[in-house]
Amino acid sequence: MSHAPLAIVILAAGKGTRMKSDQPKVMHELAGKPMINWLLETCEALNPEKIITVIGPDMPKLAEAVKPHETVIQETRNGTGGAVKCALPALKEFKGNVLILMGDEPLVSLETLKNLIGADGLAVQGFDTPAPHGLGRMMLNENGTLKEIIEDKDCTPEQKKITLCNAGNYCVPAEKLAQWIDAIGNDNAQGEYYLTDLPAIAAKDGIETKVVETRWDGPWGVNDRMQLAAHEKMLQTVLREKTMCEGVHMIDPDTVYLWHDTTIAPGVIIEPNVFFGPDVTIDENVHIKAFCHFEGTHIKAGTSVGPFARLRPGAEIGEDVRIGNFVEIKKSTIGTGAKINHLAYVGDTEMGKGVNFSCGAITVNYDGFEKHKTIIGDNVMVGSNVSLVAPITIGEGALLAAGSTLTKDVEGDALAMTRPATEEKKGWAAKFRKLKSAAKKAAWAVVFMGVATPAMADPCPGFANAMNALETAMAQQPDTRTAQTSKTLPHLQSLKADLDELEKATREYNKNKQARSAPLQATKL
Repeated sequence: MSHAPLAIVILAAGKGTRMKSDQPKVMHELAGKPMINWLLETCEALNPEKIITVIGPDMPKLAEAVKPHETVIQETRNGTGGAVKCALPALKEFKGNVLILMGDEPLVSLETLKNLIGADGLAVQGFDTPAPHGLGRMMLNENGTLKEIIEDKDCTPEQKKITLCNAGNYCVPAEKLAQWIDAIGNDNAQGEYYLTDLPAIAAKDGIETKVVETRWDGPWGVNDRMQLAAHEKMLQTVLREKTMCEGVHMIDPDTVYLWHDTTIAPGVIIEPNVFFGPDVTIDENVHIKAFCHFEGTHIKAGTSVGPFARLRPGAEIGEDVRIGNFVEIKKSTIGTGAKINHLAYVGDTEMGKGVNFSCGAITVNYDGFEKHKTIIGDNVMVGSNVSLVAPITIGEGALLAAGSTLTKDVEGDALAMTRPATEEKKGWAAKFRKLKSAAKKAAWAVVFMGVATPAMADPCPGFANAMNALETAMAQQPDTRTAQTSKTLPHLQSLKADLDELEKATREYNKNKQARSAPLQATKL
C-alpha cells in the first residue's frame, strides 16, 4: 500500500432523476443511513488528509450530512470530469494521491480502496459482474493494464460478452490531476466531460493504467429504486452475517431487518419476521419471537418478547421481563420480572418489579392535548381490562380488580375496583329465547305468504315491519285472502300474541339496559 498522503474526492452532485425524488440521490438511505454516509465511513477508515464532496447548488441537506468534511459546488452538471474540475482549487497545494469515488456506490469495500491507492500511477476499479448490460467494458492489454473503456452501446457482439466493467472509481497522482482533467474533451453525444478519457490521456504521458478488479454480484451504483432495493438487500446480508458471527441466533435470517446502529449481544434468539428500527439495543440471552417491531428500545438480559409485540421509542425493558403477543409499549420503563403477557398498551409509565399487567389492561395517557404519566409500584396485580387514567400512581402490592377504570391514586396493598353490582333475573334468558324464536317464525311465515320481503322478516332491527305485515294479512277480507293465508291464519293469530309479549319484554330489557349504562361510582375497598 502506498504511504503517500491521500485526498478523496466524492462525486455526489447527481439529482437522481430516476429515483423520482426531491432529495439528492446519495441522500437515499440504506439500513436507515444515507448512502453518502456509508461511503464516508469507509473513506474515513483510510485516514485521508481531506475528503471533498462535490455537490449540486441546491443540496443544503447533503452539505450538512457530510460535515465536517469540505464541499464544493458543481454549478453546471457537465459530467464526471467537470465534477472533479470543481474540486481542483481545494487540492491546489496537495501532494500525494487523489482517490476519486462515485457517491452513488456506497458499498465499495475498504479493501478495494486500499488496493486502488496502493497502485502506482493511474489506477481504475473494474468489477466482474454476471450482468454487464448497460455498463462500460474494460479492454485490457496483454500485461493486464487498461487499454480502453468502451461504452455498452458502442461494443461489438464479441465485446459485449466481456464481464469486466468500469466502476468509475480512480486513483490519480495529485501532480498530474489538474493537467489530465484539463485535457478531457467533450466531443461526445452528450457534450460532457468524462473521466473515462483519463487512461488514454495518461498513456500519452507514458503512464499505464492499472486495473483493480472486484467481484460484484449485484448492480453497480444506485440510480433508481430497484437498484436501491438491491443494495438494501446486499447490505442487510452483510449486517446479518456480522451479527450472527458475533453469537446471535437468527432462525430465518432473510426475514430479519436490521438498522445501521442495531446492537445485539451474544446469546440472543431472533425468530422470523422481526424489524429493528433506529436506536435498538438488545442485551444477552433475550428471546425475540416472531413478528415484532422495535424502535428506540433497550431490552435487558433474559427477557422474552412477542410474538407480535411493538416496542416504540423510549421503551426500557428490565431483566427477565415477559412481554407477550399484541403488546405495545412506548416511553416506559418496565421493572425486573414484570409480566405483560397479551393484549395490552403501556405508555408514559414507570412500572416496578414483579408487576402482573393482565390481558386487556391499558394506561390511558393522553387527554387529547397532553401526555400524562402512570407510576405502578412493585408487585402490583393489574387485573384484566383495567384502564389506568393518568396521571395516576399505584402503590406497591396493590390489587386492581378486573374491569375497573381508575382515575385516582391507589395506596399500597389496597384493593381498588369500580364495578356495579351484578343483577340476575331468573328465567329471563329462556323466556327471551322462546319469544325470539316465535318472532322469527312469525316473520318468515309472513314472507311465505308473499306480503313481506326477507329484509322485513329479520327481527334484529325491530319487530315493526313483521308486525305490520302480519296485521295486514290477518285484516284481509275472507274473499280476498289467498288459500295459504286462510290456512295459516290461526297460527298467525297465536304468533301475534307471542310477538306482543316479546315487544313488551324487549321494552323492559332496553329500559334496564339504559339504567345499567348510567355513570358508576368508583369503589375502593
